Amino acid sequence: MKEAITHFKVPVEREPREACLGPDGSVAHIARVLRMIIGRWKLPILFRLFAEPSMRASHFMRDIPDISQKMLTQHLRELENDGLVERQDFGERPPHVEYSLSRAGRGLMPVLMAVREFSREHPRTSA
Repeated sequence: MKEAITHFKVPVEREPREACLGPDGSVAHIARVLRMIIGRWKLPILFRLFAEPSMRASHFMRDIPDISQKMLTQHLRELENDGLVERQDFGERPPHVEYSLSRAGRGLMPVLMAVREFSREHPRTSA
């Protein structure tokens, strides 16, 4: 039986419990994506790369206040290992390296923008 989620108006089918909670279920997939983007500087890095097609490390240092070189390097490596960011080394001296969003990173951006809109539409209420 198909039902509609009223706020999306998208027909959905009920999934068995395993499809949601199993090792390859919805919860596991969403948790994996959240682990990819959790980190103090990962979202600012992703959004800067969304605004600028490619950036050097020095540009990140200028654009993101308070980030250290160590944390920038660590987060860029993690984002690269997770397939969200691509690193291009031009093999020059002094080193010339640029970062850009990968295809997966570009695919994630509409999801992050939707989360931003959700937050704007549901402001924090004081408890």
